[in-house]
Amino acid sequence: MKEFICLSVFILLSALFAIAMVIAGFVCQYSKKSPVKSAIYECGIKTVEDARIQFDIRYFNYAVLFLIFDIETIFLYPFAVFVNELGLFAIIEAFIFAALLLFGLYFAVDKKILRWGE
Repeated sequence: MKEFICLSVFILLSALFAIAMVIAGFVCQYSKKSPVKSAIYECGIKTVEDARIQFDIRYFNYAVLFLIFDIETIFLYPFAVFVNELGLFAIIEAFIFAALLLFGLYFAVDKKILRWGE
């Protein structure tokens, strides 16, 4: 019963502390606005154009392919560490996994996703 009371007091004090920090943030905030404080500031250089830049979709394709093969490496790493203990079935599964990803790479090359200049 004593542990329950200690836990309850701890949870109550933690909640009160969190609420007090939120209230202190609202009370202590600086609310006076000015055009200088609202201006965009980046490394001491005034902006000269719009910050939104249009990127070519080919960057997205390369990023997705990189993520696919990066995740493949992450999934195959535990297999490489324990390959001696896993047996033949796990080796076959790893080869099937790698074959599926290589098929995806072949598909990307076949659809000319990786071609940059055209």
